[in-house]
Amino acid sequence: MDIQPEHLRYILGLKVKRRRQELGLGLKDVALKAGLSVSYLSEIEKARKYPKPDKLLRLASALDLGFDALVSLKLEGELGPVESLVRSRFLQDFPFEMFGLRAEDLLDLVSGDPDRAAALVRTVAEVGQTYDVRVEHFLSAAMRSLQQMRGNYFEEIEAAAANFAAEQGWNDSTIVSEDMLRGLLERRYGYRIDAERLAAEPALSALRSVRVEEGDPNFFVNGRLVPAQRAFAFGRELGYIALGVEERSTTSSPVAVISFEQVINDFRAAYFAGALLMPRARFANELEIFFRRDTWSADAALALLAGYPVTPETFLYRLTQIAPGCLGLGELYFMRFAHETGSGHFTLTKNLNMSRVPVPHGVGLNEHYCRRWQSLRLLGDRTLEGDPEQVILAAQRSHFVDQDSTFLVLTLARPLALANATRTSISIGLLLDDALRAKVGFWNDPAIPDVEVNLTCERCALTDCAVRAASPDLVEARSRQEAQAVALGELLQAMRT
Repeated sequence: MDIQPEHLRYILGLKVKRRRQELGLGLKDVALKAGLSVSYLSEIEKARKYPKPDKLLRLASALDLGFDALVSLKLEGELGPVESLVRSRFLQDFPFEMFGLRAEDLLDLVSGDPDRAAALVRTVAEVGQTYDVRVEHFLSAAMRSLQQMRGNYFEEIEAAAANFAAEQGWNDSTIVSEDMLRGLLERRYGYRIDAERLAAEPALSALRSVRVEEGDPNFFVNGRLVPAQRAFAFGRELGYIALGVEERSTTSSPVAVISFEQVINDFRAAYFAGALLMPRARFANELEIFFRRDTWSADAALALLAGYPVTPETFLYRLTQIAPGCLGLGELYFMRFAHETGSGHFTLTKNLNMSRVPVPHGVGLNEHYCRRWQSLRLLGDRTLEGDPEQVILAAQRSHFVDQDSTFLVLTLARPLALANATRTSISIGLLLDDALRAKVGFWNDPAIPDVEVNLTCERCALTDCAVRAASPDLVEARSRQEAQAVALGELLQAMRT
């Protein structure tokens, strides 16, 4: 990775602080010897200042170091393992400011105890390699944290989408179509759109869209997408424009994640598209009416979906924004699975947990997600054959045994448009608490099945499960450890007597 100016400040700051501590000197002692102010020396150690050569010479002398040793980019001895952190993309790209921190704060922490810092860096590196954790995973996790902090509801984007719609003369009852959005991009913003090339080139056929800065055409959309998916692609492009976004992905899904700015801007544009296609006031009102029903009806839910030009995923994801933001139902989770027909593998491709309960997530490599989850059960439904606009919908009350919590889960499943023989399921789980009981009339409909679930087969102690995909290895290992601890306690007690 190329050396950045902040790398110079970080490395110098670490060296100065560590050397000063080795000599047992205070900030005032070194500042006096070097002819610097205490505040300026503190700024150097915190990686906020990088002195000019004359001051560096005096600082090196005050620390009894050679000039070359002070200004070299190599961290020696105990600080050696921290060098990889200083040079990493993680330090450069992670949005520390979102959590009220600076990268310098992390370096200040690790430089205070290099031995522990070295162990921390090695541990993080080992875990990252074992679980294939890359910088984009950290950035995505940071984005989910922001969503959780905001209840996945962003008033400023809602307002931007509403204002944009009003400028076009659209109101809440307007059904915004693919053609309307495409026409707006072409006429108002000069887009030249190609809907054939991506589908025709095997190496590009999995991409939904590509935006190029210059060219004719300058926007490619995959013609194999269903109309609702193309409408979303056009809506997202309008979102980038309306929100004044500069740093963004040029492909969907992103081929590379460059920075947190890109991640958050992609999210904002996608949020804008959903808000444009499903106006807040109208959707919140229709959702309240649907939730007031005394009985669950898949047909009524599908009719609500059919009223909007969106995919099932956009529909349920929009619900994760409106339920907390407008209906007061903030304890929820969202997850999306992909499954190749005939295989035994289920891949969690998207998740957002806004509840206080540790519910479905990526829990470990090679573990088997609970087959009692409605999302996995529907993926095996034989009626899902080929047509990407075919949808099945079901409801379930899922009781997470280990957490003693119950969620009302709505799941939509369908074949994927761009991947032959692959299906996807999208679920939203609403915590069954007092807020939900007050808002949702059908929460206790006896027609909705009650199912005990867990996270993975390996972590589940249920003995009467007919769909278990793996033995409860982790449960059994924990039981052995507990039995060992009891036996050891008895042995020590016997020795004392």
